[in-house]
Amino acid sequence: MKKFLLLTGGVIAACVALALIGPLAGLLFSGLFVALGMHFYIASKSSFGKIFWFTVGLIGVLSAVSNIPAMVGLAAIAIIYVIYKKWNGEDVKIPTIEGKKKKIHLQTLKKNGQIYQNKRSDFK
Repeated sequence: MKKFLLLTGGVIAACVALALIGPLAGLLFSGLFVALGMHFYIASKSSFGKIFWFTVGLIGVLSAVSNIPAMVGLAAIAIIYVIYKKWNGEDVKIPTIEGKKKKIHLQTLKKNGQIYQNKRSDFK
């Protein structure tokens, strides 16, 4: 029964992702405009160049905001990924900012010769 539900959810998510392929392509080009605008804005020396590339980046941002249905398509692709992992019996790990901070803190302690793992009282 579990495999049937995963298969059904995957088929539905795949249909949604395929139906929203156009807005996803639009979101891709919007991101490209934003990236180009930012890159050439920083590299530009003249005021006209800065204004022009800022305008290109702004057009990209406004275009990305208008592609709200693409966010649903991105969510469908993420759901397909999770279903694929669950189908193969693998754990799905979602990275968080807190996890990255803890990992960096542990790496710092290891560099200093202090290896404390899972002892909260030692982090004073």
